[in-house]
Order: sequence, then structure tokens, then C-alpha cells
Amino acid sequence: QVQLAESGGGLVQAGGSLRLSCAFSGNTFSDHTMAWFRQAPGKEREFVSLITWNVRNIYYADSVKGRFTISRDDAKNTVYLQMDSLKPEDTAVYYCGARRYGGRTYTETMYNYWGQGTQVTVSS
Repeated sequence: QVQLAESGGGLVQAGGSLRLSCAFSGNTFSDHTMAWFRQAPGKEREFVSLITWNVRNIYYADSVKGRFTISRDDAKNTVYLQMDSLKPEDTAVYYCGARRYGGRTYTETMYNYWGQGTQVTVSS
């Protein structure tokens, strides 16, 4: 059974940076496409970024493009989200999701496994 555990959230001022981590266990990490989603209070969960399992294609939501960077370390079974130039509108609970042999999919329901989330709060 796949388990995901996010960490690295916190409180930061606008313009600051945070690095989120998501530790993967219970299956072959390199077979899984990994994604980050976020959910702000009163809003639906939305796609942030993904990195595919095979050719390592990377995609970002327009709202974070140029500010966030996703990466993965297969030796450590971990996916990262480097968040720079943070804005108050980035405030949300950030979740990582996994899908085995997943392609380019931005849809929450297409991911089979989720972590518990980590809170990111950006103050103005």
C-alpha cells in the first residue's frame, strides 16, 4: 500500500520561499507520476504541478509557473516542490498525489494515493 507524507510547510512572508517534500513508500517510486495539488479555505483542490514517471515531463499551473519548481529524487523516494516568490494567494494546504504509470493529468480524481497535506501560509 502506497503511503505519502508531506512536510516542509509553514508560515512565511510574501516574497519568501519554502521547500515542500513528499516521502513515498510501499511501492516502486520510479513507476509513479507525482503531483502537487493545493486547497485553499472554501475552495476546491487545484492542480499545482506534476512530474511524470518515465520521461520526467514537468507541468505547472499558470498561477505558479516561473515561481515553483518540482523535482524528484528516485534514490530517496521523494518529490519536492520549491516555492519561491510566494504570494498570499498561495496560502493553502498542499497535498502530494501519486498515480502509477500516470501521464499528463491535472485531474484530482486520477490520482490513487494522497498524503495528509501540509499547511502553507503566506502573510502580506
